[in-house]
Amino acid sequence: MSETTGVIEQRLADMGIILPRPPKPIGNYLPGVVVGEILYLSGTLGTVPDENDNDTMPIAGKVGTDVTIEEGYQSARYMAINHLALMKAVLGDLDRIERIVKMIGYVNCAPGFTEPHLVLNGASDLYVELFGEASGKHARAALTQHELGVNAPVEAEMTVQIKV
Repeated sequence: MSETTGVIEQRLADMGIILPRPPKPIGNYLPGVVVGEILYLSGTLGTVPDENDNDTMPIAGKVGTDVTIEEGYQSARYMAINHLALMKAVLGDLDRIERIVKMIGYVNCAPGFTEPHLVLNGASDLYVELFGEASGKHARAALTQHELGVNAPVEAEMTVQIKV
């Protein structure tokens, strides 16, 4: 670990994950707000920057018709990586994270789809792998939606406890 790389960023590197720049907001809102020891993160999607630095959706559509559960899981993982990039942008250092408290996740899915929890595990599994059971396992809601903005398969908002 270098002197400028924190413990969490080193774990990410060991997992083969390089944080992208935070996604660009697509509306008039803040990506995150700190109140006391709580960081509230806005909803974000599973986007990745392209060669022109535009946010692109590598996996798009409805889970259950256009997108498989496995692809939805991967989109949720991209989304979690974007949330980590937002956390770093707001906090300056991922080592300030005490624990992941709650994720409210939305899955864009076909009528009758009843397994949004399997899709959102893509994010939850990453947080547990990165922060461990005690700090990474969190409360969660996994909600189905008939549509999400920009045809995203998943979106989630987060509540994170930070070290002050």
